[in-house]
Amino acid sequence: MAFLESFCKFINQFFMWIAGFFLSAMIVLTCANIFFRLIWGPIRGTYELMGYFGAIVTALALGYTQIKKGHISVDILVLRFSAKTQRVLQSINSLICMIFFGMAALQIAKYANILQETGEVTETLLIIYYPFTYGAALGCAALSLVFFTELLNALFKTGEEEQ
Repeated sequence: MAFLESFCKFINQFFMWIAGFFLSAMIVLTCANIFFRLIWGPIRGTYELMGYFGAIVTALALGYTQIKKGHISVDILVLRFSAKTQRVLQSINSLICMIFFGMAALQIAKYANILQETGEVTETLLIIYYPFTYGAALGCAALSLVFFTELLNALFKTGEEEQ
């Protein structure tokens, strides 16, 4: 169990570093586009790159954000339940989310396969789509792994660990 948790944290932290790189690239690209727009003209394909880089940033940050409990949750009612009921609800929530994001990862990966086979490219810069699509699938898979870890924690947590 400890190995799975540390592996999950490592993978999601690694993905967060990649997301940070793409976010930095977005910042540099935006600043360069503003600067060059004043002097010569806008950088061609900026809109495309911002969309794809934004998708990678968002997808790869999902798991890390879940580990840090950074997603919005409204638990005003759940906090009034007993610890056992909270664990059951946490287990159900983790199971549903794990299945949902696992299925999303599979469907996005299938779509990426189709894009790879057809050779789809972007309109302006003629960049291939599928690496960005695989990145989105990878982010969903990492989030599903986080939910799997949370499910196991909720199911096998002892009474001493809860306090």
